[in-house]
Amino acid sequence: MAKANKSGLGRGLNSLLGGAFEEAAPLESTPKRVLVEQQREETVVPIPMHTEPVVERQNVSRETITPMKEESIVDGESQVTIKSVVQRRTDEVPIESVSPNPDQPRTNFKREALEELAASIEKDGLLQPILVRPVGTNEYQIIAGERRWQACKIVGLKTVPVRIKDADDDQALELALVENIQRSDLNPIEEAYGYRRMMERRNLTQSEVAQAMSKGRSTVANALRLLELPEEAQQLLFEEKISAGHARAILSIPTKEGRQKLTDKLVAEKLTVREAEAIARLFSGKRNDAPTKKEPLPKMFKTVAKALKDVLHTPVKVKSSNGKNKIEIEFQDEEDLERLFEELIAAAS
Repeated sequence: MAKANKSGLGRGLNSLLGGAFEEAAPLESTPKRVLVEQQREETVVPIPMHTEPVVERQNVSRETITPMKEESIVDGESQVTIKSVVQRRTDEVPIESVSPNPDQPRTNFKREALEELAASIEKDGLLQPILVRPVGTNEYQIIAGERRWQACKIVGLKTVPVRIKDADDDQALELALVENIQRSDLNPIEEAYGYRRMMERRNLTQSEVAQAMSKGRSTVANALRLLELPEEAQQLLFEEKISAGHARAILSIPTKEGRQKLTDKLVAEKLTVREAEAIARLFSGKRNDAPTKKEPLPKMFKTVAKALKDVLHTPVKVKSSNGKNKIEIEFQDEEDLERLFEELIAAAS
C-alpha cells in the first residue's frame, strides 16, 4: 500500500497554472497608483482621488503565457492528464459579474468567520485576487476564493480584483480542490465529495486521483469511505457536530442498521468518541464482557508456537476459539514478510 505523501501538495496551484502562478501583491483599499506593464517597463499612472470611492472597471495588467499543453502522470498502466493554463491576467471587475461555481468543493462557510474576513477587507483591502474563469461576455465564475468574494459582498464593494484563467470544468474542479486542500479549508465530507466528483467526471481510479492531488492512495480511499456513512452522520460531520473519530466508530459497524442506530445515539446522548467506539463494538458483536473461563490449550499448540518463534525470530501465537484453530505470525512490513517467507521455505526444504 502506498504511503501518504507527508510533504503535502508538491504540485499545487503553481503546477496547475503552468508553473507561472505568483502571489498577487497586496491591494490597498484606497488605490493610489497602478503599475501597467508595457514592453517590460513599468510606468506609474496616477489615479485621482475622490471624496467617495469610485472604482471603474479597468484592466490592471495582462499576461500571455504558453499555449495549453498536457503533462502526464503515469501510475502503472494508467495515465492522468492535467491541462496547463492557456493564459492569465488580472482585472478589476464588477462584483455582480462574478458568480460562485456550483462544483465548488467547499460549501460550508461560517457566518462568523465571513464577518471577520469582511472586517479585515474593509480595513486593509483584499490582499489576494479571486481566481476566476470567463463563462460569457463580461461574466466570470469563481475557481478559488468564494469565501473572499462573499466577504467582499458583505463589505459592499462594487468591484473586486480577479485573476482570470481560461479553464474547462475539469480544470476548474481540480484547481478548486488543490487550493482548498492546500489551505486545509475543506472539512472531510467536502474533500470526499470533491474526490468522488473527479473520479466520476474524468473516469479516474483512486490511485489516479491520489496522483493528481499529490496524496497517498490510502488517504483518498479513507476520505471516500466517509461517503458510506448514513446521510445524517455525513451532515453531522459536515457541520462539525461530530468528529472524524465518531465517523470511524460508525463505519466500524458492518451493517447499515447498526450504523444508523449509533448515529441516532450520537445525536440523542452526545457520546464521546470512546463511548461511541464501545457501543460500536457491541453492535458489531465484539463485546467487552468479562471473558469466560477457557479450556487450556493443548501442550502441542504451545510447542509448535515456540518452535515457529525460534525459526522465524518473530512472535507466533496458536489460538483456539469456538472450535476453530489458527496460527498468528507477526511481521513489521513487506520486507519482514518476505524474510518470513524465505525462512519458511528454507525450513521446509
